[in-house]
Amino acid sequence: MLGYPLVRLVVLSFQKFGQPQLWGFQEPESAGFDNFATVLGDSEFWAVVLRTVIFAAGAVIVTMVLGMLIALLLQRVSGWVKALINIVLVASWGMPIIVATAIFKWLFDADYGVLNWLLSRIPGVDMIGHNWFASGPQGLAVIMLLVVWGAVPFVVITLSAGLTQVPKELEEAARLDGAGAWGVFRFVTLPILKPIIVMLTTLSVIWDMGVFPQVYVMRNGHPEAEFQLLTTYSFDRAFVVNDYGTGSAIALVTVLLLLGVVAVYMRQMLKIGDVE
Repeated sequence: MLGYPLVRLVVLSFQKFGQPQLWGFQEPESAGFDNFATVLGDSEFWAVVLRTVIFAAGAVIVTMVLGMLIALLLQRVSGWVKALINIVLVASWGMPIIVATAIFKWLFDADYGVLNWLLSRIPGVDMIGHNWFASGPQGLAVIMLLVVWGAVPFVVITLSAGLTQVPKELEEAARLDGAGAWGVFRFVTLPILKPIIVMLTTLSVIWDMGVFPQVYVMRNGHPEAEFQLLTTYSFDRAFVVNDYGTGSAIALVTVLLLLGVVAVYMRQMLKIGDVE
């Protein structure tokens, strides 16, 4: 399922492949490393890379912090409240991305959005007709919120399971030694959860750098230049400009970047294993 597309991607990235080759009017021509030279020498590409890294880093940080806070909260609420929160988390996690994106488009709509109406209820605030997508940073912040909303449930559920493995005896011992809530979390809870946190952070980076449908649907299938991430940029080069070779080269560079993230993850997990 994944092997052939990946091999085909690598082959295309080293070819001159456009519409004539797609329709069989011309044979594909070997381009060597020309596609990669074109991509790596393009300032727009590096702007997209920087935008993608900032977007993914912001989404991961917010997801992990919010997920940890909710997981800690679940340890301190009554049983029925915990069950209710878990149901809500699973429901939001199970919602299809396209449906969630459509809901967020309505929430942040300039004319009929609920958020603008709610903010305008605050004295001195007038957000009626405000277009959240008039600028790239503001619009990407909305898309980031959508990504975080879909990612938090998995993080919360996983961290909640990890928190059940923290020995209560160690927490009590730390409190007897004078540690406060932050001290117990920092010196007892956090070290025990470190393998799970490393795993979740790595997965979140991979998922958030590979975000596509949220941007594509939110911008009605035509993301503007200031909304382009690596995935949408590769798609546009291949299927809008019809330069499949260059689009494949961008996608392959993205895969290599993600493999670098995986390598860091494996190194961290091996270090943790050596310590244990």
